[in-house]
Amino acid sequence: MATKSGAQSSLDRILTLEIVRVTERAAVAAARLRGRGDEKEADQVAVDAMRQELNKLPIQGRVVIGEGERDEAPMLYIGEEVGIGKGPKVDIALDPLEGTTICAKNLPNSLAVIAVAEKSSLLYAPDVYMEKIAIGPGFPDGTVSLDASPSENINAVAKAKGVRIGDVTACILDRPRHARMIEEVRSTGAAIRLIGDGDVAGVIHTTDPDETGIDIYMGIGGAPEGVLAAAALRCIGGQMEGRLQLNTDEKIARARTMGIEDPTKVYSMEEMASGDVVFAATGVTDGNMLGGVRFTRDAIVTHTIVMRSSSRTVREIKARHQDLGKFG
Repeated sequence: MATKSGAQSSLDRILTLEIVRVTERAAVAAARLRGRGDEKEADQVAVDAMRQELNKLPIQGRVVIGEGERDEAPMLYIGEEVGIGKGPKVDIALDPLEGTTICAKNLPNSLAVIAVAEKSSLLYAPDVYMEKIAIGPGFPDGTVSLDASPSENINAVAKAKGVRIGDVTACILDRPRHARMIEEVRSTGAAIRLIGDGDVAGVIHTTDPDETGIDIYMGIGGAPEGVLAAAALRCIGGQMEGRLQLNTDEKIARARTMGIEDPTKVYSMEEMASGDVVFAATGVTDGNMLGGVRFTRDAIVTHTIVMRSSSRTVREIKARHQDLGKFG
């Protein structure tokens, strides 16, 4: 566990209810557009709301993992400075609307997500894809690896749990790029939970397989979601590896400007999110982990989880906001 520094003492004061307010505001803004079929507009209002709330915080924040340009979405861009410019220097990874398609279709597990850590604690990387593998707590170190095949990882999880392979379920994004992986996993006899979006939630679900039915997450998704998921696992336990998909000269050059020299490096969970980390997520739509935003006649109800790595504290906050003006 990291020792407590002066910076971390400052983090104690700001990274609880203050960070919860950041994800609450983004979630409420996006929830007003759920089921409307407009992914970009939902993302836009979530970004605007999250930026507005971040810029009220007494921090010197730098976005190291942000929205980027891949989806032509409005950005809280990598390198953007947020906060009032006073207070501790911190790294920020965020996804104002994790699961834009999910929100647009009003499907389960859309979230507003943020992770905050001491400066230079979060992986500083371009907005590219990342190959990922993750399991929850309670397994021997090195149970799974990106250098192993999908079938080898499925077998390793079954052996470590002491169950039949048929009792193991893998969570994989439903994408054409995963066709061979899906075929190989099914050939072992394991089950698959295919998800259309929302791989931060997919990774976190591995931490409670009795509740979610998911034992392992694998596949290629966004690097921002990978770092956010690693931050969450640092707080609640588990194992994760990530490898950036730097498969063009342009991507390699972008990564080099951020200090990444080895384009094939496999990052451990601790290399993606080190030091003292605070992670918060607020439900936009109902899901396995969090309830979505509810609008009543006289209040807005939100459900948030906030976690901290140094104390392994996990708090669930169900809030009833009766000052409706603060949410516009």
